[in-house]
Amino acid sequence: MAKVFAVRADSFCLPTDNVFNHTSLAPRHRNLHLFSYRNRLRVRVLCNIREKEILKKNETVPGSLTGLDVDDLDELGSNSGRLGSEGGSGEVGFDLNWPPWKNVPQRYKLIGTTSLAFVICNMDKVNLSIAIIPMSHQFGWSPSVAGLVQASFFWGYALSQLPGGWLAKIFGGRKVLEIGVLIWSIATALLPSVAGFMPGLVLSRILVGIGEGVSPSAATDLIAKSIPLAERSRAVAFVFGGLSVGSVAGVAGFFWLLPLFKLLVGNLYSTYLVCWALAESQTINMNKPWKTSVEELVWSLKDVPWRAFFRSEAVWAMIYAHFCGSWGHYTCLSWLPTYFSEELNLNLTEAAWVSILPPLASILVTSIAAQFADYLISSGVETTKVRKLCQAVGFLSPAFCMTLSSVDLGLPPWEVVGILTGGLALSSFALSGLYCTHQDISPKYASILLGITNTVGAVPGIVGVALTGYLLDSTHSWSISLFAPSIFFYLTGTIVWLMFASSKPQTFSQTE
Repeated sequence: MAKVFAVRADSFCLPTDNVFNHTSLAPRHRNLHLFSYRNRLRVRVLCNIREKEILKKNETVPGSLTGLDVDDLDELGSNSGRLGSEGGSGEVGFDLNWPPWKNVPQRYKLIGTTSLAFVICNMDKVNLSIAIIPMSHQFGWSPSVAGLVQASFFWGYALSQLPGGWLAKIFGGRKVLEIGVLIWSIATALLPSVAGFMPGLVLSRILVGIGEGVSPSAATDLIAKSIPLAERSRAVAFVFGGLSVGSVAGVAGFFWLLPLFKLLVGNLYSTYLVCWALAESQTINMNKPWKTSVEELVWSLKDVPWRAFFRSEAVWAMIYAHFCGSWGHYTCLSWLPTYFSEELNLNLTEAAWVSILPPLASILVTSIAAQFADYLISSGVETTKVRKLCQAVGFLSPAFCMTLSSVDLGLPPWEVVGILTGGLALSSFALSGLYCTHQDISPKYASILLGITNTVGAVPGIVGVALTGYLLDSTHSWSISLFAPSIFFYLTGTIVWLMFASSKPQTFSQTE
């Protein structure tokens, strides 16, 4: 059976003894054809397989091939022919494809590289939630000031949501995501140098928010246009699950990335890796030519059926559910490390490592929830029912666990940590609920719809994070300042979602 041995050739190709079973390539025993193909060298070896012709291990045969300059490939390829001919030949060879993901379906490459971007996204986002503890001690910040610093990220995050969704629809999600990665990585690299200067610190966090704000809409555009319904829950879970991986890596990396040089190099190198990976996956062409996109930019705003969006009950359900889920997520993301440190009396190292547990558990829950949701849909269960079920689990679970944590039951600190970890991990069911609904109801406008809901969803990051610090200053109660508002929004969000949410496709015609 004929096979192909292919290697990436920069200067030469050298078949070694180990490769060819400890024998040399002898002209009288081999038929050799070589030809160049793009930037690869493809070698086809046809061998006489009679045992009596097998060469001894260390035998040297005059004229055997020991090395070949790539510059000679074309000449050899054009003049290739039989170097020897004796009867009874068979074909042996090797199949070596590089890179190893070469034959992976393009949509999987797309999802993988997008998820990688989200890993880096949340690494940059969560670092400050740990760093804020020693920074507050060093600079004498009150909880209100610390809340203001953390909320500044969401100012930029909220501002870039709708523009990100609109630009993703016009230019394609890949281009928008590349630019977002570049912006947030550079802004994060500048953070250590401005940490002691409040205006500079706030500005750098706003820029990080702007860069990361375009990412969800860009990813939604990519998923909506490339992933079929039966795989959508898993795709969304894998991409947005990168946020949980990033949270784990960000908290762990906080201790490793303390020196400014490592932080700078790490972020810029991460930017390079993600942009390169995205460029490699562009075989799925969902990006329009730049000239065409600029022309569309002029009239594209008028083409968006804004009025039809806001007449839809399903859209309003998504907006409110996104607000409610974000309140619990962002306030916990920003304040749980401080809660672990001050309320549960854990030191900084313990608080940092404990903060890894919720996103770490979320990685497992996300994969289970996605498989469960796609299985139900593939089995014929109505998509709307699946999305409602998943979102209800994602809201009611953290509400229940926060209620247990806020009531004084005399539980030891590690049991409280376990309860909160379980509740926040189960909130990841929302990735198979709310976060799939934008693509379900309108793949064409999915990125803009997510831009709308995520703009409202960013408000808790601005108001909720700062309000938690203010209430903590005023009441000195974590139950009132952190848990009670989140429980309220989780419960009301569940009611609204179950009543009005829908995954039925909608046209959103301008004439409606």
